[in-house]
Amino acid sequence: MAGLKNFALALLLIFSPVIQSSEPVSPHVNTVERFIAAFNAQDSSAMGDLVADDIEWLSIAGERVTVEARGKGDLIESMDGYFKSCPTCRSALSGVVSTASRVSVVEISSWQGKSGPRSQSAISVYEFSSGMIIRVYYFSEEK
Repeated sequence: MAGLKNFALALLLIFSPVIQSSEPVSPHVNTVERFIAAFNAQDSSAMGDLVADDIEWLSIAGERVTVEARGKGDLIESMDGYFKSCPTCRSALSGVVSTASRVSVVEISSWQGKSGPRSQSAISVYEFSSGMIIRVYYFSEEK
């Protein structure tokens, strides 16, 4: 039942109207949106087009920081393996905040589990240099 509630919440957040602001949208936000669109299309090469050659993907769980990918080739290879292991995985953005060099988002991941639809939320921070994603900090879902 909790899985169904989480899935319903994810759908609500996905289809909720976006709060409009008079501030122009940062080009970095657009890049993150394109990155997530490429993820949802399971197109690791398109994801690679949006990152720096020396990209770092860091997963943070409590006090532990794990380097998941270092370098564009490593990221593409890692994502290819991930997509093979989870062909139904998708992500949606919520709660987007940007600064001059970073975009912070709540990512709502969804997939088809053995017992039905599943979802979870986590926070990601995308760091930019010269218009490219240079580092991603992925904070694991809270238990």
